[in-house]
Parts: sequence; structure tokens; C-alpha cells
Amino acid sequence: MTQRPDAEQRRTEALDYHAKPQPGKIATAITKPTETARDLALAYSPGVAEPVRAIAADPDAAWQYTARGNLVAVISDGSAILGLGDLGPLASKPVMEGKGVLFKRFADIDVVDLEVEAETPQAFIDTVRRLEPSFGGINLEDISAPRCFEIEAALSEAMDIPVFHDDQHGTAIIIAAGLTNALRLQGKRLDQAKLVLVGAGAAGTATLNLLLDMGLKRENLLVVDRVGVLHEGIEDLPEHHRRFAAKTEARTLAEALVGADAFVGLSAPNLLSEEMLASMADKPVVFALANPDPEILPELAHQVRDDLIMATGRSDYPNQVNNVLAFPFIFRGALDCRARRITPNMKIACVEALAALAREAVPESVLTAYDLDALAFGPEYILPKPFDPRLIERLPGAVAQAAADDGVARTPYRPHSMPGAGSQ
Repeated sequence: MTQRPDAEQRRTEALDYHAKPQPGKIATAITKPTETARDLALAYSPGVAEPVRAIAADPDAAWQYTARGNLVAVISDGSAILGLGDLGPLASKPVMEGKGVLFKRFADIDVVDLEVEAETPQAFIDTVRRLEPSFGGINLEDISAPRCFEIEAALSEAMDIPVFHDDQHGTAIIIAAGLTNALRLQGKRLDQAKLVLVGAGAAGTATLNLLLDMGLKRENLLVVDRVGVLHEGIEDLPEHHRRFAAKTEARTLAEALVGADAFVGLSAPNLLSEEMLASMADKPVVFALANPDPEILPELAHQVRDDLIMATGRSDYPNQVNNVLAFPFIFRGALDCRARRITPNMKIACVEALAALAREAVPESVLTAYDLDALAFGPEYILPKPFDPRLIERLPGAVAQAAADDGVARTPYRPHSMPGAGSQ
């Protein structure tokens, strides 16, 4: 068994990775020849005047003559950086660069990262709204709740390009896809399952909204936050909690979990006790997604229940809930049909495509990438692996079709040609 590096070794490796051979993780690439005086005359003056005139006459020409159609802004105010909290916009820059790496690696989408100093949500909204001419889409990142709800709603309404808060909707999509498959393996259905969710922040709220859109019954849902079970007797609930207040006698997580089919944790380490897990229904599903330490460790959970299907947010356990399975492909599909926004049906299309892909035979290239002899749909494989080449083949098209069905696609879907695709 490979020994895990200690904390100091991990720290040194991470800092060296970001510092050498040059600082940062992303850079600008030139896509046109620049070898001759003629090349430079076309790239800048006087040649650049021609696309300027074309765009002034027809703004849609920007998609033909500039990089806008493959350019996403990854934007944060640094108010909720990973699990580290409000450390400010500058400290968020390594994370935003990291998102750029993932966008490019998995969907060949170019990224500019923008870290915004904004005293209020409205200041952030005003700043980002003015950037619309530059980009084909906006990916919001690491913005705290509840301000993230106000910001995303306002920008989605004001801008004519897709706006997507990955901490909300990317997480929701992966949870929904994994939960769909886990319930299926357990012989259960979303529209009949009793579900308990802990942690109704940005990701939790988006997950609940998506699951309700997909058929989860409100009467089968209990939500637990710092105040305990959200119920109708609580006064002065914040707006994003009020929707989930239930008519119930349950007041604690332990009471809520009795007979539950599924637990989704987006909260804190070690919150789910052995007794609570034991009280759940036969063949339970547990998504313990607190990072780096889940609500219950898989080793302990499997000791308590041998009929369990479990997922975490960690890569060293089976069934990692990883946002990289969604956001690059959501944007790839949206850009390739020039969608005006991301609709609920586009998210559901991504969920369904992800869930279906995990039920198919796994390609040899995936087994090689993860050094595995075999992998098949089952309790320890309910979501595709991030390096599965079929993700880029299936998900963008499903998203674009939903955009067309919802009337938000400006053009017919034209699949992007990924570098190296012809050699696969």
C-alpha cells in the first residue's frame, strides 16, 4: 500500500507546483500565424479594422471573428473559497486559475479568471454585468450564500449569455446523477424515496431545487440546518430556507433519519452517527460530501450497514462526487449552440446523460487511466470517471438539445472539435 505524504510534504509539493517553472497555471495562447510583417498587419493594424467594421454592423459577427464563442469568465469575490472561508478575492485566484485548467483540459474552453473586489452583492452584479461583450459565458465560483443566490439570479436576468454558479448547480447535477443511479441499484425511485439533506447552503439549496424538479416529493423531504429540522413552526427563516420548511414533528437529524431512504450531507465532519445510520430504511443511500472529512467515514458506514451505497467528495474512496463531471460539458454544450442561459431542463439533461453513461460498459482507456482491471455499474461505480472520453461526446449534445427544446439556443448545435479527437 502506497504511503500517503504527510501534511508538510503535500504543502511543499502544492506550492512548488504553482510556482515552478513559472508562477500560475494558465497563460495566453496565440491562435494565428505571427511570423511575418504581413501576419502582424492582419493581426493588428490595418487588418484588424475589417472585423471591427463587421462587428459594428452586425454584433453576431463577434462569434465568427473573435474568441468570444469559446471564452468563459471564471469570477469570484473570494467570500467562500473551497472549505477555507472568506479570504478575499486575491486569495481565490489560484482556485479560479484551477477552474481554467479544468475547463481547458476537459472541454477545450478558454478561460479568463477575474477576482472582483465588491463591497456588496449589487456592486459585484454591476461589475460583472458590464463584462458581457467580452465573453460567451460566466462561471461564478466560491461566492458565499445567500449572496450567491441574489447575484446569480440578477446576472442571469440581466445578461444574454449563460451564467452558472458551479458551487450550486455543478454540485447539484453530480449529486442528482449519482443519487439516480444509487436509488436504481437499491430498487428505489426518486419520486418515492424519503430523503434527508443536511446543509442548506448554496450547494444544498440548488440540489434540493433540482431534485424537486426531477420528481422528488416535497412531503418526502426533510432538511436540516444549524437550527435543526426546517419546519413550519420556525419563524424568520431566510428566504432560501423557507421553501423547504416541512410539516413534521421531527426536530433533530436523528429523528429525521428514522426510516429515511437517502442522506445527503453538505455540512460537517462526523455528523452522521452509527445509530443514525442504523435507523435508516433497508438499502439506504448515503452521500457524505463534507470535505476533506465526510459526515461519516466509509469504513465505519459499511461496518454498520452491509446494504449501503455510499458516495463522498474524496478521490480516495469510490463514488467521488466531483464537479468536473458537469461544468465543462454544460458550458461546452451551451457555447456550441450559443445558448442565452442555462435552464433547469439543461441541467436535467446533463444529469440523465451522466447517469446513463455510468450504466454502460467502461472503455479500456478509462481502466488504463485509473490502473484498474475492471469497472462496472454497481455499488462502487455510480458515476463516470472524469477521464472518460465519452463525457465530451455525450453531455454537450444533450445539454444543447435541451437548450434548443427550451428555445434558448441561438443556433443549431455544432459540436466543438476537441484537440486530438481524430486520433482517438
